[in-house]
Amino acid sequence: MNCAVYIISNSARTLYIGVTSDLERRIYQHKHGLIDGFCKRYSLHTLVYFEQTTDIRVAIEREKQLKGWRRARKIELIEAVNSGWVDLAEGWYR
Repeated sequence: MNCAVYIISNSARTLYIGVTSDLERRIYQHKHGLIDGFCKRYSLHTLVYFEQTTDIRVAIEREKQLKGWRRARKIELIEAVNSGWVDLAEGWYR
C-alpha cells in the first residue's frame, strides 16, 4: 500500500495538509469538490507537495509533524521541491 502525506493549496496559497492511503483518488476528490469542509470551502485543488511511504503510521506521524510547523517552514518545504507552486497532479486524470 502506498500512503502519502500531502499539501494542497489554492491561488491565495491557503494550505491544507492531509494523509491518505490513495493519493490519486484523494486528489481527484478534492479537485471535484467531493469532500465537504475546509478544502471545498476554500477551493483547495492544487497539489503542491507530497511524500509517499508504505506505512500509514509513518504518514500519520509526518502529517502531525508538518501541521505543527509554522507557516513559513511549510512554505520553505514546498518551495524546496516546487518553487513555482505548480500542480503536481497535472495530467493525472486525462
